[in-house]
Amino acid sequence: MTQPLQKHKYNNKKVKILTGNHAAAHAFRQAKVGVISAYPITPQSPVVEKISQFTEEGKMNAKFVKVESEHSALAVCCAASATGSRVGTATSAHGLEFMYEMLPWASGNRLPIVINLATRALGGPWSVWTDHQDFITIRDVGWIQLFCEDNQEIYDTNLQAFKIAEDPRVFLPAIVGYDGYILSHTMMPVLLEEQKEIDEFLPPIQHHINLSDISQVKGVDPVTTPNVIKRKEGTAPGYYEYRYALQKALENSIDIVKEVHDEFAKKFGRSYGNGIYKTFLTEDAETIIFAMGSVASQARHAINKLRNEGLKIGLVSLKLFRPFPTDDLRDYMKQFKNVIVFDRDIGYGYEGVLCYELKSALYGVDNPPFIKGFIVGLGGRDVTDKHLIKGVKKGLEYSKKKEYLNRTEFIGLKLKQLDFLHDGEE
Repeated sequence: MTQPLQKHKYNNKKVKILTGNHAAAHAFRQAKVGVISAYPITPQSPVVEKISQFTEEGKMNAKFVKVESEHSALAVCCAASATGSRVGTATSAHGLEFMYEMLPWASGNRLPIVINLATRALGGPWSVWTDHQDFITIRDVGWIQLFCEDNQEIYDTNLQAFKIAEDPRVFLPAIVGYDGYILSHTMMPVLLEEQKEIDEFLPPIQHHINLSDISQVKGVDPVTTPNVIKRKEGTAPGYYEYRYALQKALENSIDIVKEVHDEFAKKFGRSYGNGIYKTFLTEDAETIIFAMGSVASQARHAINKLRNEGLKIGLVSLKLFRPFPTDDLRDYMKQFKNVIVFDRDIGYGYEGVLCYELKSALYGVDNPPFIKGFIVGLGGRDVTDKHLIKGVKKGLEYSKKKEYLNRTEFIGLKLKQLDFLHDGEE
């Protein structure tokens, strides 16, 4: 279903055949995560099961905290991070939703926690198969959000995520997303780097809070007021100032994401575009597919078929979803005539989230590309070359007629009774 993201160099005895979940677990082991707290949920459970095995066997010098829910798991992670530990966990779908109260608590207190998210559709009705809705729905809680296309990228991105999150210019939590089952349970070759090299790339955390240091009294998460408070010993920020600081840290983290990616690429010889987005056959392209994760992977097959038909088309696969890299995308996308967006999510009541985020990012660009979005693959429905090719050709028809239809269109539906909404069935 997918083709390799790039030609990785596997001439090393440290190559293992791993699922995406186990690639994430090995990254946690080699990152020397000190505290893990988790609650199982399909399809991420093997991440924390493997980490539990590592701690039991003495391969990780870590504290594994078993809890009764995902909410408690993230609460433990927040507390452990505030004491100065390197901290992480993993979850999916409703597990992430159950954590929701603690997500803005972690970002607001600038705790560099890393979560692995094996994506899964949200109920109701219940589904255990993949789409990107869970990943998308937390876009407003102040976390850095990265998405992966293959298992090597999961391993590599986790190592980078800790370094990004713990950078003194950032100090924000991060989520590493990847498609449930498609990557979480699929086995691929993954090159595990030497521990010495990982330690050089990712030094021990130097936390900005560290409540374990009792030589100085500290308070975390105080009740704030609407306005700045003036005291004899100085002023205390109001809530508004804290929100501004969080927003600026997120905006500034884009440069840190690039910087850490480039450092990783130089040291280990693997890169993922510019760390923000990845491209495929864009050099002479007039039309671009814009997508993430499994949809972007499948698009590479469809693009090769469309190229054989003479269509100049390429791919921009978004890696950094939050903060949304507006300036980078404005600068890169303005050269193309058309952008066809495929979302594996819905911004309910509007259209696909990637589609409207890109439209917003390109607002005001001189001679902007024509942008048309389609919804595909919700609840684990297969995304095929046929679907993507159909969307591209339909989008180009709209472009030719200059029909700017700001409505969701679904491709791959099979229910005839939905004809009154659109003509999206196969």
